[in-house]
Amino acid sequence: RELFPHNAVEYFVSYYDYYQPEAYIPSTDTYIEKDASINDRIDKMRHSATRSLLERRDVIVVASVSCIYGLGSPKDYRSMLVLFQDQLEVPRDEILAKLVEIQYQRNDTDFHRGTFRIRGDVVDIFPAYEEERAIRIEFFGDYIESISEIDPLTGKTLRRLSKVAIYPGSHYVTTRENLLRAIEGIEAELEERLRELIAQNKLLEAQRLEQRTRFDIEMLREMGFCHGIENYSRHLDGRQPGEPPWVLLNYFPRDFLLFIDESHVSIPQIGGMYRGDRSRKETLVEYGFRLPSALDNRPLTFEEFESLVNQVIYVSATPGDYELQKSQGRVVEQIIRPTGLMDPEVIVKPVQGQVDDLLNEIRKRVKRRERVLVTTLTKRMAEDLTDYYQELGIRVKYLHSDIDTLQRHEIIRDLRLGKFDVLIGINLLREGLDIPEVSLVAILDADKEGYLRSERSLIQTIGRAARNVHGQVIMYCDVMTRSLQRAISETNRRREIQRRYNEEHGITPESVMKAVSQSLYPVYEADYVTVPLAAEEEEAYLSEEERRELIARLKKEMRAAADRYDFEKAAEIRDRIFRLEEKALEVG
Repeated sequence: RELFPHNAVEYFVSYYDYYQPEAYIPSTDTYIEKDASINDRIDKMRHSATRSLLERRDVIVVASVSCIYGLGSPKDYRSMLVLFQDQLEVPRDEILAKLVEIQYQRNDTDFHRGTFRIRGDVVDIFPAYEEERAIRIEFFGDYIESISEIDPLTGKTLRRLSKVAIYPGSHYVTTRENLLRAIEGIEAELEERLRELIAQNKLLEAQRLEQRTRFDIEMLREMGFCHGIENYSRHLDGRQPGEPPWVLLNYFPRDFLLFIDESHVSIPQIGGMYRGDRSRKETLVEYGFRLPSALDNRPLTFEEFESLVNQVIYVSATPGDYELQKSQGRVVEQIIRPTGLMDPEVIVKPVQGQVDDLLNEIRKRVKRRERVLVTTLTKRMAEDLTDYYQELGIRVKYLHSDIDTLQRHEIIRDLRLGKFDVLIGINLLREGLDIPEVSLVAILDADKEGYLRSERSLIQTIGRAARNVHGQVIMYCDVMTRSLQRAISETNRRREIQRRYNEEHGITPESVMKAVSQSLYPVYEADYVTVPLAAEEEEAYLSEEERRELIARLKKEMRAAADRYDFEKAAEIRDRIFRLEEKALEVG
């Protein structure tokens, strides 16, 4: 958004804080029901992304692999929007019915995203894609007298509008007509599947399927919704068996440009999504938990993904064979850095004595207040090496797979701050290890062929020392494998191009200057600590309505503090909110 201040820059990732998919394990006869927790803020961002795509051309969406999962038809989503216009003649009850149809809920006391409230001739709507703005529609009889954008907390008018479009509260909305048609399709498929199961003498599976599906049908007929509605998406969308689902990519115009970052990892990931999903659902279908049409609630296959994209730029330091073949030789190398930094010098040393030789190299860096990354092949070696160096007085830590994301962030931050000097790990290709303070990367047993010693992995690992002007890589090996040869040759080729460019333009390389990010820990630590606040006594005398307004205002301040990375302040405000809510319960 800093780079494109006048464009709609949106965010589209999975909105689950926690997700346990529905599954059945035949060997233990264990059925696992779907369980999920949705992040409300990310859900808002997803709605904002689809709205922008349907309203504007100047849209940039930063998305994860979620963009190939089922989302609902863009045609239905657009057709279900409700358009309000100043001085339009329309009965108020008709508008309320329409809002309910597009999955907005009436709530006159707790006004939040995806709800509307009624106060006399005034209807307030909180769009699913907004966070700090709501819409107020004032009626005079059956006429819309005025339309305003308001602050949902204070009710203050922000600006007058002549018209406004309200998009659906869910991406899975459909008309009543489509819903009834879908129910007919589900019933027909159920009858056919029951005949198949009974013919195979699978009476238990038939009974289970009929009971579960009949219940879902009644919920759909009466409520327009049911638990696990996504499993009936093929019927709701009117798709044929095997047809691809609607996904975020369908919301883009045909001439959109797609950047695939770290394509050597992203492309295989896209290809693997369909297979894993299919295997789990086939078991549910076989044992009577779902209809066969549930198999069409799925991510795109790789071929379907390819058919939806037109213009693609693959971004990778080590592109895979697929990207190189698809680009047909149109490869643009971004070798020159603005800082003049060159790829690190690669030094090859024998394996014998590697531990003690590395110790000497570490001590040189410690004197210069620089940091060191060391990669080993096994967890055991990493642990033993860490213990050995600690006994010799080296400040060293071991980064292993059991460490969660928060602790990982904290360890990397401590390395940058100089709380320790050496980080040892098995896989240094994971995110977050582009550290400007690192001047040495040591690769032990570099000649052992495998995933972490392949040409691409070696080039990626070498790149960890490419942000420091003194960057060096030491490879300890006895045999010069083909992977090593190619990785070293490629690094030397890039270094030569960078050296010539710097000479021609009189550039002196400089290390990358990067601020150390704010620790995330205080927010989590504050869960166990009460942060004292002075002068709170007046809160004991607030009315219920005043307390509600104060909590809403504090939540807004808490989010603002978190957005500017002031997590201590955010935690302080959050604890104040907890105490206010506890007081409300005591009074109640």
